Amino acid sequence: NILLYRPDLSAEKVDVICHQLGIKSFIDNLEGGMHYQVMERGQGLSMGQRQLISFARALAANPPIIVMDEATSNIDSETEKLLQTAMHILLKGRTAIVVAHRLSTIVNADKIVVLENGKISEIGSHQELIKKNGSYAKYYNQQVQLQDL
Repeated sequence: NILLYRPDLSAEKVDVICHQLGIKSFIDNLEGGMHYQVMERGQGLSMGQRQLISFARALAANPPIIVMDEATSNIDSETEKLLQTAMHILLKGRTAIVVAHRLSTIVNADKIVVLENGKISEIGSHQELIKKNGSYAKYYNQQVQLQDL
């Protein structure tokens, strides 16, 4: 499944990609390991596992631009940490458009665009938007407080 768009990659290269993303042990523990048969729509895998495999597929494809839509939704906190690390590796040196409600996903973005009611309400880095104390800061602080509960 990781070789979907790059069937020419060697098993060694796929192994390196999985190791880079921190998912090698997860892959090795699947029945059949790297040859695990992923069922339609990823049945048999958790949402986090599906995301991690899609990250490996994207890294194997090596695109210059990546679009991610809610990459960390529907996952637990432990898997989110693994996904955050994998996202950092995947997005390094690439242009990325990331749609996220979970703001921890985008805190390291160069530029964050906040949309409210279909209109841009704020633009800036995480630090700039926190200093503005507008909508982004309000939403971010609410999410941080919820995580602390």
